[in-house]
Amino acid sequence: MSRFRDEINVIPRPARIAAAAVAVAVFLLLLNVALPHDQEMRHWPLWGGLLFSAGIACILCVYTLLIGYVAGDAKRRGMRRVLWVLICIFVPNGIGIILYFILRDPPLYPCPRCGTQAQGSFVFCPNCGGELHPACPQCKRAVGDGWKRCAYCGVALGSAPSGDPAQAVR
Repeated sequence: MSRFRDEINVIPRPARIAAAAVAVAVFLLLLNVALPHDQEMRHWPLWGGLLFSAGIACILCVYTLLIGYVAGDAKRRGMRRVLWVLICIFVPNGIGIILYFILRDPPLYPCPRCGTQAQGSFVFCPNCGGELHPACPQCKRAVGDGWKRCAYCGVALGSAPSGDPAQAVR
């Protein structure tokens, strides 16, 4: 499967159903109620009314799907799902959705030893103590792939740490 399809599958089924219902309801409401009763829109050609109604319905459908994505993604990342959904709904102009994408936590990763879901920033599994990411042998902080020295304590990463702080600085 593609990454796009994987991300689309994060949206819960009730959110997809709600988005379709919102789109159909808004389309029919605009086409049958708003357009005939508005003095300006009453004189629009049929294709203009259809395009206007379909456009507004599509925008609200996408907005509903985005809120559903936030709900599913927050659950998958171990965040407070209800709080983020309420922020996305009540903070106007889509700013709540933008805030979610800026402030969301990194995804949870399964421990290779026990399978427990752990935050991406953890170096060790909170369940079994297995190593999730490479760690400095001296200070136990996460280190990047290919690092020759720890950025926090300066110890050489390819060898066992010594108690000599002068060697750690070299």
